[in-house]
Amino acid sequence: MSHQPTAPHTGQAPPPPNKHQLALMIWIAVFPTLTVINLAFGDFLGTLHPVVRTLVLATVAVPIVIYGLMPHLHRLRVRLLTRTRAS
Repeated sequence: MSHQPTAPHTGQAPPPPNKHQLALMIWIAVFPTLTVINLAFGDFLGTLHPVVRTLVLATVAVPIVIYGLMPHLHRLRVRLLTRTRAS
């Protein structure tokens, strides 16, 4: 079972994102994730040493971004590119 996004019934899938597209996708996923984590756990996080706080944030945020949000963003990108090519 592949988790690679594919174009639906159009023949060829779009190429992987270039570095600028990937950077934008990561930013779109990371910024809101860190904002929500900080709002939800800000009081607790504020008591931690900055290095420990960063470790906690990264430990929570990275799996959310990589396994939760990025697959959706990759599929959205494929749909947008496929729709643009079909037009």
